[in-house]
Amino acid sequence: MKAIIFGINGQDGFYLNEILKKEGVEVIGVSRSDGKWIKGSVADYNLVQKLIKTQQPDYVFHLAANSTTNHNALFENHETIATGTLNILENVYKFSPKTKVFISGSGLQFKNIGKPIAENDEFEARDAYSVARIQSVYAARYFRTLGLNVYVGYFFNHDSPLRTERHLNQKIVMAVKRIANGSAEKIEIGNINVKKEFNFAGDMMRAIWLLVNQENLFESVIGNGQAYSIEEWIKNCFFIINKNWKDFVIEKNDYIAEYNILVSNPIKLFNIGYSTEIDIINLAKMMVNKK
Repeated sequence: MKAIIFGINGQDGFYLNEILKKEGVEVIGVSRSDGKWIKGSVADYNLVQKLIKTQQPDYVFHLAANSTTNHNALFENHETIATGTLNILENVYKFSPKTKVFISGSGLQFKNIGKPIAENDEFEARDAYSVARIQSVYAARYFRTLGLNVYVGYFFNHDSPLRTERHLNQKIVMAVKRIANGSAEKIEIGNINVKKEFNFAGDMMRAIWLLVNQENLFESVIGNGQAYSIEEWIKNCFFIINKNWKDFVIEKNDYIAEYNILVSNPIKLFNIGYSTEIDIINLAKMMVNKK
């Protein structure tokens, strides 16, 4: 078996590659950053066509994206997420119709009324990121009517030691590590009462592999359905280094959060056999103790 992963140098690409290797799948990786993989963009139609036409992969995974809701990334997200999706689907349709395609989505693209979100809930184009994500889902649905096996997984928050520090959970972890080594710095954070999921990226990639190897569920939220506050994450991280978090954290009173809670309703995913292995406590230990 053979798979192409677009966006392989991100944390998701890393853990998915590890899973595929264990399953005996040959992996062809594509990334915009330097590394051992093919350097290129999923937005490059000719590159996508060449790879799909020549490799005839069993699977294509579209994980490439700039994970930001900032409006400044409007065109970048459109090219990578929306155009990239069309590039993959059109070329699979033309040259490799038996290929199974996975398109990544996000819990952020749904209308959030504070309740657990399921895959059949209403979309909301609340930011530039969601606009691209929503468009890619409709493209997936269209090509599904043409006979392609196209899967969409709506990711909820997930982390690992590979997260960059521009993500809040890793920003906290890296500060905690410095404090453990004697730093007296203060961590400035917005609303620490915001609740979200704390999934391990490796678990999420196991969910993807499970999803694309069955034919009853083609769109699924990917999460554990358990919401914790950012304060609870902070407490867990500081507990590991045996320090009082209140001595090091400053909350920004003027900060307005994007949401109060973001949590999935993964019943359909659980019904096809998914279960998580790493909880919030062990995720914190994994990230804080990483050398």
